[in-house]
Amino acid sequence: MTLRIPACLGLLLLAAPSLAQAQAPRAVIMEQSAGSRQEGWVRIQNTISYFVAGPSGEGEEAQKLRDRARRTIYEIAARECDLLREILAKECRIESVSSNMSRQYGQQQPEGFTINGSMNFQITLK
Repeated sequence: MTLRIPACLGLLLLAAPSLAQAQAPRAVIMEQSAGSRQEGWVRIQNTISYFVAGPSGEGEEAQKLRDRARRTIYEIAARECDLLREILAKECRIESVSSNMSRQYGQQQPEGFTINGSMNFQITLK
């Protein structure tokens, strides 16, 4: 039994430097993340997903439908800052907006697009 204790201590001493190295990058990443956000600002993230029925091919009507779907995502993002200021924010900044569209067609489903949008904001609380 006394042989097991020194062996365990030896393994622990060998593992300690590698554990310390493994934890160091995590602290650096946290410092960088905290540094990218200004003091007093809070991040808000919203996602939305919806379906728009209509032509989904390559024609002019399908292009208009895609444009309208993306425009809707951008309009929602713009109005979201207004809503946040009404409810809990003194200031609001749009950090990022993204949209992703997938074509839907087939015999058992209506033709159109599924649109997914994501938006990130930074606000200061009232």
